[in-house]
Amino acid sequence: MRRVARGYVDTSVISALFDERNPERRRLTEMFFGSVQDMGLYLSEITITELERTPDLVKRRRMRDEIPRYTVLAVTEDIKDLANDYILHGAVPERYREDAYHIAIAVSNDMDFLLSWNFDHIVRRRTKDIVRMVNSLHGIGQVEILTPAELL
Repeated sequence: MRRVARGYVDTSVISALFDERNPERRRLTEMFFGSVQDMGLYLSEITITELERTPDLVKRRRMRDEIPRYTVLAVTEDIKDLANDYILHGAVPERYREDAYHIAIAVSNDMDFLLSWNFDHIVRRRTKDIVRMVNSLHGIGQVEILTPAELL
């Protein structure tokens, strides 16, 4: 029996569905969601917290309406510790701790993919290299960090 791929979706992916400023990213995100019926999709308590900070009330409500499509993952002490290690080794700046949590949640929950449009702290070579190194030091699995467009 074939195992279903598992993808963790960060806040930037859900937000992209409603982004009027970047129609190409929105189109690619919609195409991604249209093509992944056979993938288990997950988000986390961190994602929900970030969505709740959206100042545009209409956009916030629309993003909130997307949450039931996903399995919501909790933040544990082990996840906090792993996120701290990513920060300590320079994968993500301390100021953007929640981005380190997204990575740690995906890794700790054995996701195949972490999907993000965050090129500043998540979908960048330096982050990917450091995450692989930290995960190897801990003897834990790896996660493939991609944009939704890379899975089309």
